[in-house]
Amino acid sequence: MKYLSVLSYLVVPLCLAACSSEPQAPSLPFSTVSTVKEQALTTDKDAPTCKVSLNVACAKSGNAEIDRAINETVVQQLFDMQNLTVQQAADSFTNRYTREYLTNLAPLYAQDRSDESKRQWYEYHYAVTTHTQAGRDDIVVYIADVDYYEGGAHGITQQLVMNFDPDTGEQLTLKKVFVPGAETRLTELLLQRLMDMHDVNSVEALRAKDFLYSMDMFPSENFIMGTDELTFIYNIYEIAPYAAGRTEITLPYSDVKELMAK
Repeated sequence: MKYLSVLSYLVVPLCLAACSSEPQAPSLPFSTVSTVKEQALTTDKDAPTCKVSLNVACAKSGNAEIDRAINETVVQQLFDMQNLTVQQAADSFTNRYTREYLTNLAPLYAQDRSDESKRQWYEYHYAVTTHTQAGRDDIVVYIADVDYYEGGAHGITQQLVMNFDPDTGEQLTLKKVFVPGAETRLTELLLQRLMDMHDVNSVEALRAKDFLYSMDMFPSENFIMGTDELTFIYNIYEIAPYAAGRTEITLPYSDVKELMAK
């Protein structure tokens, strides 16, 4: 019994480590650049504000070409900018966003400020948080979560994914991961998986559940190249209404190996 007791202390931690499904750290190191700013709409003490908070992972491998390739893609995808460092892009985006908030909304608020029920419409925020993890064959998976409110009934959340070749820093898009002509079969697999997830056997039945109501199925460019499977991310409104939230469809590599370029 003593030997069994000692063995249990050894086996349980090892099993927990081996069975853990927590994402692993990527093969390339990253640091985080941050920008935070709050802009009041007027000089009033209780004026509505626009709050921007950006925490963006930045490649810091020490290889200038790889880091530049990754960071340029991040800047383009998250901020629609070019020829800037991640910190410069974050700062520039924050200053532009708060400036446009003040310029565009101050005249409107001047008309609505006496109506307290409308005040919430002017409480803007824009937040980005990012993290990286290891994917298949040491691929770097870069995930950005975006949360913003710009008036209206509710805010918007989005998840943006980029997969990077660790040897070159090149972004691995659908066209680079899959062979030409793979889109048709990939769409079929994703559609079948979505039907399985909701226990239906037709597109009409999916539409009765508000999926694909006004669009057709498609392979999303937002996909995670995990160690064992691909996860396709569909943000709100892409294949389902706001109430459905984000949809994730997972396909094991065994289902798509004949479609992959490598």
